[in-house]
Amino acid sequence: MEYEWKPDEQGLQQILQLLKESQSPDTTTQRAVQHKLEQLNQYPDFNNYLIFVLTKLKSEDEPTRSLSGLILKNNVKAHFHSFPNGVTEFIKSECLNNIGDSSPLIRATVGILVTTIASKGELQNWPELLPKLCSLLDSEDYNTCEGAFGALQKICEDSAEILDSDVLDRPLNIMIPKFLQFFKHSSPKIRSHAVACVNQFIISRTQALMLHIDSFIENLFALAGDEEPEVRKNVCRALVMLLEVQMDRLLPHMISIVEYMLQRTQDQDENVALEACEFWLTLAEQPICKDVLCRHLTKLIPVLVNGMKYSEIDIILLKGDIEEDEAIPDSEQDIRPRFHRSRTVAQQHEEDGIEDDDGDDVDDDDTISDWNLRKCSAAALDVLANVFRDEFLPHILPLLKELLFHPKWVVKESGILVLGAIAEGCMQGMIPYLPELIPHLIQCLSNKKALVRSITCWTLSRYAHWVVSQPPDIYLKPLMTELLKRILDSNKRVQEAACSAFATLEEEACTELVPYLAYILDTLVFAFSKYQHKNLLILYDAIGTLADSVGHHLNKPEYIQMLMPPLIQKWNMLKDEDKDLFPLLECLSSVATALQSGFLPYCEPVYQRCVNLVQKTLAQAMVHNAQPDQYEAPDKDFMIVALDLLSGLAEGLGGNIEQLVARSNILTLMYQCMQDKMPEVRQSSFALLGDLTKACFQHVKPCIADFMPILGTNLNPEFISVCNNATWAIGEISIQMGIEMHPYIPMVLHQLVEIINRPNTPKTLLENTAITIGRLGYVCPQEVAPMLQQFIRPWCTSLRNIRDNEEKDSAFRGICTMISVNPSGVVQDFIFFCDAVASWISPKDDLRDMFCKILHGFKNQVGDENWRRFSDQFPLPLKERLAAYYGV
Repeated sequence: MEYEWKPDEQGLQQILQLLKESQSPDTTTQRAVQHKLEQLNQYPDFNNYLIFVLTKLKSEDEPTRSLSGLILKNNVKAHFHSFPNGVTEFIKSECLNNIGDSSPLIRATVGILVTTIASKGELQNWPELLPKLCSLLDSEDYNTCEGAFGALQKICEDSAEILDSDVLDRPLNIMIPKFLQFFKHSSPKIRSHAVACVNQFIISRTQALMLHIDSFIENLFALAGDEEPEVRKNVCRALVMLLEVQMDRLLPHMISIVEYMLQRTQDQDENVALEACEFWLTLAEQPICKDVLCRHLTKLIPVLVNGMKYSEIDIILLKGDIEEDEAIPDSEQDIRPRFHRSRTVAQQHEEDGIEDDDGDDVDDDDTISDWNLRKCSAAALDVLANVFRDEFLPHILPLLKELLFHPKWVVKESGILVLGAIAEGCMQGMIPYLPELIPHLIQCLSNKKALVRSITCWTLSRYAHWVVSQPPDIYLKPLMTELLKRILDSNKRVQEAACSAFATLEEEACTELVPYLAYILDTLVFAFSKYQHKNLLILYDAIGTLADSVGHHLNKPEYIQMLMPPLIQKWNMLKDEDKDLFPLLECLSSVATALQSGFLPYCEPVYQRCVNLVQKTLAQAMVHNAQPDQYEAPDKDFMIVALDLLSGLAEGLGGNIEQLVARSNILTLMYQCMQDKMPEVRQSSFALLGDLTKACFQHVKPCIADFMPILGTNLNPEFISVCNNATWAIGEISIQMGIEMHPYIPMVLHQLVEIINRPNTPKTLLENTAITIGRLGYVCPQEVAPMLQQFIRPWCTSLRNIRDNEEKDSAFRGICTMISVNPSGVVQDFIFFCDAVASWISPKDDLRDMFCKILHGFKNQVGDENWRRFSDQFPLPLKERLAAYYGV
């Protein structure tokens, strides 16, 4: 029987009144409406009224009817499973009867409602939905066909996985061939829906689509020249995804696809051009990229370069005509959330010149919608330059000449962006041109257009590595001088670009900057008084990076006098709830580590506040866990950043932190943090544990019995950074505990040996694991040596590349002691041990003697003849080093 329901006139008027009020801009009205809506949800048939207004009340205006449907959609999301049966049935039948409403807005709203019901697990409980929608596709009435397709597209987007599972008896076997038929429909809107529906199933390599893949590709080609931009966009998107998952199917057509994509990258419609431009980014990741593109570079490079110019609309949005805005405060929504990178403890390597940090990708026009044709073209040029390296240059140099010296600023600006984009891939080939280009760029830093100055900052930062490799007076000094002026530019975008570029320069130049410190600090401190909110956050980063780069050279009274007062002033102004504390705390952590004893006068209030932040956050988390509806969850980043600054203090102040620790309850708080369910909290608390162990073990020692079992359970490589810091802390603790470490070895040793033998373990974790195993063996050789054979090989290979330092020293002493306890454990892998020993540049004398003893002992054990045969397998440099250093 049909469910009959009629609205009560008075109730209907009340709801219409509400819908009208909810369109008011006034926030107080809005709040009252929200409150009323929540009350109305108590009535079982409230949702019937909402669907009635959407589908039946044609006398009302469309925005009001659509709004009614959207409120119903939110109710479905929140309470669908508690709707009475009759209501559910009424809503479903009304949706299906009105999917073809004559108004596009109402059709779209019904479609959204349908997919929301479907995704609440209702595809199973609404068996007639998909067959009904598919049969409506064949309707003669355009509205019905378009409405049904719109709904299907939304369902394919929201429920792709369940559509391709056995739960529903595989409806896609019928749906996909059906969609393919509509690629040739006369209406562009419907062609576009059809392609969009099928596109949902490419990346997951859905079986039903794979069966028809050739016909799909053929149909796509037929749509290549479609007059409707939305269709061209969906065709481009399909080809980009197919390139990722079904490249072999595209290969026979590759030449024509590349030519098509070249055209589309220049499409009049920017959305189409952007989809097409993604093709080059995806292609660059494929091994065949070089073969496919080498003969198209002549055409492709100019197209990408052309896409890198700001469009008219970009310049308007970027307020490119406003040169001076430094006095205008920032609007709060312009300030992006920052993510704090928690501390990870890592080893220094022999060949550490450049740490590859993917943080500095193509420049950042944050006020335009984030991803646009300019950024995509620049990113594509960047990755392709990395694929083709110097073969790229003959195509790009003639263009660069023309662009960099062009009279129009927009063109010149794009040339500077091009130069920055190819920096990584073409660095070698660019070197001969840099002596001429760098001075030209330094000149561009004082161009009268702010957008030219800001992009020049970025491009120069991409060549910072080369600049620093040259005699400082030629490029470094003039570059630094000009960048420091740009840090004080009157345009906020330039200030930001200059600050970021300067941070990159600091990382590259390190101690080269020491002679100029007074001058640099002068500028950075002056910027404090000048900057608006957003750039202050970047300034903190530039100061922190400076401290990391010059280290203890910063510890001079005159520098401290310049730097600390403004930092402390900001520190005192900020409230405990203010997220601006994050970058300031990070900055202070670097400064404290660099200044060491120079930070002593400031450490007490800083230490106290960090402890308070941790305590507050833990307390808030406790009340929230007890009564989640009464109390909000705390933002744990406050606690993480505070723990990291405490680590910085412990590292910088060393034993001087002892009194502060003695007078606080930090160890009790750490005991809680180490058991927090958020991995980043545990990660930072283990870093602090290691640092306090080094700085003032007398306060840590009483807690070891409580801490060790927790450290043991965190040796889980699923959380790489947590595991890494726990491992490092165990090593530091064992050095302090000595023989008393004995009872704790069973809690950790098996996990460590398992980690060192795992395939694909990241380098940092392997190195720290090896060092900690070595240190445990150093203090408790009897307990660890029996397992020697299970870890000696990966142990040797992971430590051969790290610099000589204290940690490496104690680890190798441990391995030597274990070999003397269990010599047979090393016999099979002795060549690895020889190689690891040879990696030492200058071991301390007594350690060298230990190496000598083991090498000669082994040689005497096997006899000269066998030793010769054995050492003939050595690579020549290894053979020579062992002979020279150890006489074997």
